[in-house]
Amino acid sequence: MLLTVLFIIGITAEAMTGALAAGRQKMDLFGVIMVANVTALGGGSVRDMLLGHYPLTWVENPHYLIIVSVAALITVFTSSLMKYFRVLFLVLDSVGLAVFTVFGIRVAQDMGHGLIVALVSALITGIMGGVLRDILCNRIPLVFHKELYASVVPAGVFVYLGMLELGVSEGITIITSLLTVFLLRVIAIYFKWSLPVFDYQEKEYTRLNRTTLFHLHRKGTSRLSYNFTSPLKKKDTGTQKKAKKNRGSRPSGPSAELQSSGPAIHVPDQDNTNSPGSSALRERGEGEGGENVD
Repeated sequence: MLLTVLFIIGITAEAMTGALAAGRQKMDLFGVIMVANVTALGGGSVRDMLLGHYPLTWVENPHYLIIVSVAALITVFTSSLMKYFRVLFLVLDSVGLAVFTVFGIRVAQDMGHGLIVALVSALITGIMGGVLRDILCNRIPLVFHKELYASVVPAGVFVYLGMLELGVSEGITIITSLLTVFLLRVIAIYFKWSLPVFDYQEKEYTRLNRTTLFHLHRKGTSRLSYNFTSPLKKKDTGTQKKAKKNRGSRPSGPSAELQSSGPAIHVPDQDNTNSPGSSALRERGEGEGGENVD
């Protein structure tokens, strides 16, 4: 009887969190009710299908669907008041996690499974509803990057199975397991305990054409130059580069050949009219054929 009451409290709290998550995504009433039912009853349904435990919980007890749907509608019409009940929601959510853990353990035990299957069953029952809710709302599931949530479930499983092995009565075992999961979850929320986060960010880089292993040349396109250089080729120093530059800037033609071979020839400046040679040449030209202007 106690487990049934706690189970109803748990699915009601989960339904209200699902309705609020749907409201943040601006879903209609059908979407709100659907997300609420998936959040509250999805974990148990996935567990039963994986373990082959039939009928499903909501099939065997259809009134759970009505309770969850009514809780979702109440959340819609009283959403403006929900900010005052944040702490209450966290407490009720912790109660639901503890109850779902115990239900998962008992289902696995009733089917004759051992520790590992009981642990997986408790985990699926406790967290899968919230995971499905966040997937439907297009966000990363909170159980993967927030305070300890799924990590407190194994403690409840070990306490439950350990006390049964010691011969403790089932009532005391159930209450102790519920308190273990509930207290660990509340303490994790208060002190913000969480598991280490793995942060891996891949560096972005621009792929160059020369890093391509194969490049097929097509007609009408230019060939790619991969700039491959021989490792035996010596690098040009600054002096060698300057010498190459000077060689490249020399003039070409006959004058360049004259300058490059033989002794240097001094050509007098034709504009220098005061030199004796220039005056003699001028008088000779006038005497031979030029007309005297005087």
